Amino acid sequence: MTTGTTFLGLGAMGSALATATLDGGAPAVVWNRNPDRARALAERGPTVAATVEEAIAGDGPIVVCLFDHRSVHDVLDPVAAGLAGRTVINLTTTTPRESRELAGWAADRGITYLDGAIMAVPQMIGRPGSAIFYSGSAAAFERHRPLLDRWGGSVYFGPDAGMASLNDMAMLVGMYAMFAGFLHGAAMLATDGVPATEFAERQAPFLAAMAGQLAGFAATVDAKDYAGAGQQSLEFTEAALAALLRTSADQGVDAGVLRPIHDNVRRQIAAGLGGLGTARIFEELRTTR
Repeated sequence: MTTGTTFLGLGAMGSALATATLDGGAPAVVWNRNPDRARALAERGPTVAATVEEAIAGDGPIVVCLFDHRSVHDVLDPVAAGLAGRTVINLTTTTPRESRELAGWAADRGITYLDGAIMAVPQMIGRPGSAIFYSGSAAAFERHRPLLDRWGGSVYFGPDAGMASLNDMAMLVGMYAMFAGFLHGAAMLATDGVPATEFAERQAPFLAAMAGQLAGFAATVDAKDYAGAGQQSLEFTEAALAALLRTSADQGVDAGVLRPIHDNVRRQIAAGLGGLGTARIFEELRTTR
């Protein structure tokens, strides 16, 4: 088997990672459960493995980009003995707990483990704007940095294998909440015939401007100074959210996106905290660990 980086999983993202590696002139071994995906890369010159055992027969790093945590075990468990002394770079989307479980699994078998969270869509891999978070083995991160940097900007969050995933999940919460908020607003306007494309032209720059407020919110949260001057109070925010709920109802739009935020604020007002700043939503969201 030709040595090089091994890629297990050639879905849209796995194929993009393998393609960027091959386009950079590095050798690669590819495997996919459906061999048609592997054959689609053949013209770029990788070694196409028929089995996982063949794919891991070299001595390079093993990049795993599969469907979920369970599929990682399904693919790696049967060949675990052959992975001892090797480096596994897991770029499958997993939760922090799942990433830590895989790191423990790897350590028990003498496998060096680096976890990764891809902050890009497949079309961005190897291009400006692509970034990947990593955590786990610092030695593996440094040793394979030239490979990792072919895919995008590499950010290392330390030896705790769950931290890349945790940062990924935290960022995705903001993304999906933003998308849901946009779609809620578009639904409100659609009832009066306003196209979503017209709304997007106004909403995008507005949200970009509002993103500038995040640093101030973050400073308030870190300082836990919710009584500081200049903050919008929870009472003011409740009034604004209540108006949004009424408008949604009037327009015949489900308010499921907004209601949990309103309920959060109302609980704090009921507890006598209405005069504090809106950033205190953070405290109400936290649970005791």
